[in-house]
Amino acid sequence: MNLNDTTKQFIRENLNSDVPTLALKKAPVGTDVSLALRQIAARQLLQKKVPQWAENEDLLFPAHLSIEQCSSEAAAKYKAGLFEGQTFADLTGGLGIDTYFISQRFQQTDYVELQAELCDLARHNYRVLKADVKVLNKAAEDYLECCESKDCIFIDPARRDEHGRKTVSISDCSPDVSVLQDLLLQKAKRVMIKLSPMLDISKALTELRHVKELHVVAVANECKELDFVLERDYQGVVKYTCVNLQTCQPPLRFALDEEHNCQGRLADGVMNYLYEPNPAVMKAGCYKLLTHRFDVYKLHKNSNLYTSEQFVSDFPGRIFEVEGWAPYNKKVKQKLLPDVEKASIAVRNFPLSVAELRKTLKIGDGDTAYLFATTLKGAEKVVIRTKKATSYEAASCGLNKE
Repeated sequence: MNLNDTTKQFIRENLNSDVPTLALKKAPVGTDVSLALRQIAARQLLQKKVPQWAENEDLLFPAHLSIEQCSSEAAAKYKAGLFEGQTFADLTGGLGIDTYFISQRFQQTDYVELQAELCDLARHNYRVLKADVKVLNKAAEDYLECCESKDCIFIDPARRDEHGRKTVSISDCSPDVSVLQDLLLQKAKRVMIKLSPMLDISKALTELRHVKELHVVAVANECKELDFVLERDYQGVVKYTCVNLQTCQPPLRFALDEEHNCQGRLADGVMNYLYEPNPAVMKAGCYKLLTHRFDVYKLHKNSNLYTSEQFVSDFPGRIFEVEGWAPYNKKVKQKLLPDVEKASIAVRNFPLSVAELRKTLKIGDGDTAYLFATTLKGAEKVVIRTKKATSYEAASCGLNKE
């Protein structure tokens, strides 16, 4: 499979075109239309996800599913920063994004992949990228049985069943790493297992042994992956790291027992600032500990919203200035929101859904105001009117944090 100059030019000129519409148009003589359309569709998906690869016109990409499942460039670079050594193997190579970035931290890298087409594409792409990666068309289990010991092994089991449906249980993924984990740790001292953000973390920790670290990775406010790091013979407490990449929010690191053993501080009412933890922190279940790490108070033990009198700039999440708040009743619109026709609305520990609350308040969707409907410590249902904190906006790295 090769991109001739005519096909490259066609792709270059139509990168932002609608692919179904483009398929109906006549292409210049010499254009491999089928290949070009696939590459254009792939590059459109990868422009934000893996810009470094999307911009390289000599790379080749597979069908939609492999691109949908691949790591973003930001997440791959984050994982690469966690390891270094002599020998590394990625047992589920796929599109090869993780392999490529992690390989830059090792002297020798094996890319292992069951699908022959993906192996052919990986060989081509690594040649283009001048990456020293050995491509092996094998099943992960077969490779493990005969490979030499590695400093680090990475595995990202497929999260779809034979019918294309997403799976969220470790045992439903392929390969089943709960069965393979002993062999994995025989072959490498450190093993990273990338799993779905939909996975139940506590259940996963009962199925996996020797877990030393868990990295909960969000990208631009969307939780993308759970990266479990296993270390041979490790028996200690699991250390969590929550990151929200492509934002200026600092990582949050804690040990599991810290959250379990602390008592969360509750607020007596709504103060000057309101805080919403980012998706990685929420997924990790770090709720009580936030009130001790930062000078904030929880509105209710189940609300997962926080408040403070003074601005806390390093809180790992969105920060809002409180403009007012009122009990939720028939007069709340008249009292708190008489001038609000459109707003962004979130509900936390509240009996109504966002759609139901919009209908009741007769407020459309927009970002002129930010409303939170929630419950306070004393079980009072309230609506809080806020705007994004100006100091938070200044630290936003120019990104839209919605």
